[in-house]
Amino acid sequence: MKIYNRPSAPAWADLSTTDVAAAKAFYGGLFGWRGADVPMEEAGGYGMFLLGDQYVGGYGPCMAPGQPVAWLAYYQVDSADATAAAVTANGGSIVAGPMDVFESGRLAVFTDPEGAVFGVWQPKEHNGFGVADKPYSMCWFELLTRNSDQAKTFYRTVFGWGCDTEPYGGSEYTEWTLEGESFGGMMRMNEDFPPEVPPHWMVYVEVEDCDATAAKARELGGEVHVPPTTIPPGRFSLLRDPQGGVFSVIALDEAHR
Repeated sequence: MKIYNRPSAPAWADLSTTDVAAAKAFYGGLFGWRGADVPMEEAGGYGMFLLGDQYVGGYGPCMAPGQPVAWLAYYQVDSADATAAAVTANGGSIVAGPMDVFESGRLAVFTDPEGAVFGVWQPKEHNGFGVADKPYSMCWFELLTRNSDQAKTFYRTVFGWGCDTEPYGGSEYTEWTLEGESFGGMMRMNEDFPPEVPPHWMVYVEVEDCDATAAKARELGGEVHVPPTTIPPGRFSLLRDPQGGVFSVIALDEAHR
C-alpha cells in the first residue's frame, strides 16, 4: 500500500479463527510471519503477526457462537464514536464497540448497508501496521458488493474516499483513493458470483511469486479457490486457509509496486 496508518486509510487487518495454533503455523509457513500472543489474560488469546520485527496484522479466536473464520480490514479514524454515528446515519450497523483496547486504541466493527463487515481503529499506543508496502505484508483492501452505487455513497460519506470506476470484464472496478493515492478497490459482483456469497471485504498480501505461493498454500493444507491468474496489476490467486479464512495474494508488476 502506498498509503496507510493515517485517517481514513487502511490501518490493520486481523484473522478470527477456530484454531489459533494452526493459523500461526499456516501463515508462518506461507509468508514467514511469526505469531506473538499478547501476554495478558484479558487479551483473550489475541496476538500479532510479525514480519521480522514489524507488525503485519493480528489473529485471535472466534469469540461468538457461529462466528465465521474470516479476515477483517480496519481503517484509521480520529474518533471511533463519531464514525459509529456516521455509519448508522448512513444505513450501516454496529457489530461491536466502540470500545477501548487497553491503552492501544479504540475500535469498532460495522456492517455497511449491504452487510459487508469492516472495522475502524482510533490509535493510541498502537498505531497500526508496522509495514504494509513490501512483500509478505498487506497491500490492498477490496470490497466485493452487488450494489456498487450504494457502496460509493456510503464509504465516501463515512471516510471521504475518492473513487475512480472503469469497466472490467463483464462488470466494473473502482479504485478507492485518498489525496490521489489508491489503497484499495471495489468489484461489483455480477451473475458469475454464486448468490450465497455475501458482500465482503477481501485482504490482499503481496508476494514475490504468486504461483509458488499458491502451491505452498495447498501443501500446507489450504485450498486454491482461484488459481494464479494474470490481471492488470500483476498475478493473483484467491486462497483459503485450513480453517476457512479466505484471502488473496498478488505478485505486483513493476508499475504497481
